[in-house]
Amino acid sequence: MWPFRRAETSLGRRGEKLAARHLKRRGLKILARNYRCPAGEVDLIALDPTNKHLGAETIAFVEVKSRSSDHYTDPESAVRADKQRRIRKVAGYYLQRRRVEGYNIRFDIVAVVFDGDRPTVRYTPNAF
Repeated sequence: MWPFRRAETSLGRRGEKLAARHLKRRGLKILARNYRCPAGEVDLIALDPTNKHLGAETIAFVEVKSRSSDHYTDPESAVRADKQRRIRKVAGYYLQRRRVEGYNIRFDIVAVVFDGDRPTVRYTPNAF
């Protein structure tokens, strides 16, 4: 086993926990964490009631990227086209199984950087 695997997992879990807390503070309700299906996995699925002016509430599929530093590259750049395709497939699977109709759908990214005393959380709704 890779010797740093446990540290990476711990960092990722801490990041997901902070991301969920951040989304809740913004008024979103967490529907699922680490949702897995045959199509893949997405970190968080959240319901955003704040966009009712668009005609319906929004279901957000959220990818969380946690890093100990962003000196060389930002965590958001790790969500490349192939990862975006997988998340879209997961979203399709989730929506089909839940028979969700009348909701808007979007794909968000939350970047969490643990560099210094306090972690930095950057939220990008409609990231892709």
